[in-house]
Amino acid sequence: MNAVPRSGPAGAPAPAILVVDDDESLLTLITLRLEASGFRVLTARNATEALGIMAAQRPQLAIVDLRLEPDNVAQSIDVNEADSVDGLVLFRRMRQLEPLLPVMILTAHGSIPDAVEATREGVAAFLSKPFDGRTLVDEVKRLLALHGAPFSVDADWRKGIVTRNRAMLALVDEIARVAPTDATVMVTGPSGSGKELIARALHAASPRHLAPFVAINCAALPEQLLESELFGHVKGSFSGAAQDHQGLFRSGNGGTMLLDEIGDMPLALQSKLLRVLQERRVRPVGGTKEVDTDVRVVAATHRDLAELIRAGTFREDLFYRLNVVRLALPPLDERRDDIPLLARHFADRIGRKYGKEIRAFAPDAVEVLLAAPWPGHVRQLQNVVEQCVVLADGPVIGRALAERALRTSPAGDALPSGLPSLAEARDQFERDYLTQVLKLTGGNIAQGARIARRNRTEFYRLLQKHGLHRELFR
Repeated sequence: MNAVPRSGPAGAPAPAILVVDDDESLLTLITLRLEASGFRVLTARNATEALGIMAAQRPQLAIVDLRLEPDNVAQSIDVNEADSVDGLVLFRRMRQLEPLLPVMILTAHGSIPDAVEATREGVAAFLSKPFDGRTLVDEVKRLLALHGAPFSVDADWRKGIVTRNRAMLALVDEIARVAPTDATVMVTGPSGSGKELIARALHAASPRHLAPFVAINCAALPEQLLESELFGHVKGSFSGAAQDHQGLFRSGNGGTMLLDEIGDMPLALQSKLLRVLQERRVRPVGGTKEVDTDVRVVAATHRDLAELIRAGTFREDLFYRLNVVRLALPPLDERRDDIPLLARHFADRIGRKYGKEIRAFAPDAVEVLLAAPWPGHVRQLQNVVEQCVVLADGPVIGRALAERALRTSPAGDALPSGLPSLAEARDQFERDYLTQVLKLTGGNIAQGARIARRNRTEFYRLLQKHGLHRELFR
């Protein structure tokens, strides 16, 4: 395993490339070529190491040899197709873990059937050995750019998204892909999960970032006022209209508009919104002339719009107009590995607000936060941390203070979805558990063994089984 820290242009972190090949000399050659071009390279000699690296870090691209040794793949992946245990099987497992990860397949046995099968299953590229080093690097750069990770990417837009969770990092990749376009976007997720944060990141990453970002909560205003806020009105068009009002479609011209809680928009306004989206022209309330508008629309909701359509309270044609691209935010209980990171982030920010220096959460306080139900999601976590910071009488927040802040929070249980095989579930749980332990301890083996209640030798053996290396977590 190899990980060389590098950075790209203007100090941006270099994309991480995972290379999987059981040929040591070729692995070294590819690594040298990619590092010379400024990439950060993670290497694995078998599927076990590759899956371990993916559990600890998130590469932007994977390069996998098609003809891996069968035993290397079989010991990590439970497959029925024993006669085709190769790099494609590892690719399928990678796709289960990271659906958006682009994978390039290398083979010395290139053939049309191999290429057809690989591309049909979603392999991003297929390169036959021997290959020219320049061709390899050019193909890597092409795939990174195609999949929303250009080598010179400016990541300022995503600074507000605090995460190391796999699903959230995949969402960040989706934002990077969608942002340069003008596609209308639907952001879904439970209340308090951060939908407006995602909409703002989308705007900041887009060519419209210098123009206004405007937001309105469709559930917070009565119908007449909401119509006026969206489309504007002319003086005297209704009681209280003492002067002309532009409305958000015009004041946000050239920028991005967030229609939050779109599922609560009245039906009459839905038809007017649909017309504006189709014709890119808006007519103010009481007006007779239509005005051109150029606004990218992002809609957000915590509600099931399909159910609203069946109930007749949401227009199906508007749904399809808004749902060109969907960005789905996971609830906090599905990204528990982010809880310590988010708590630290909120404590720093809120501590500055109140003039307090909060250095850390005590380990037992972190355990309390990790174990708690979070029906209020990230917003609830932020409120809990704020209460802890306000009441803290020292730089470290302890267990008692965290428990006190949580007492007023509503309880909730999360049910697992999907039913994998028992072997798959056990293996995935074990890998996820060990990954979380190493993240919490910063790769400290002694602390990790104590948390897992295993001796160090057994703990080491478990890490080796799953290809987890402590250096990845420091």
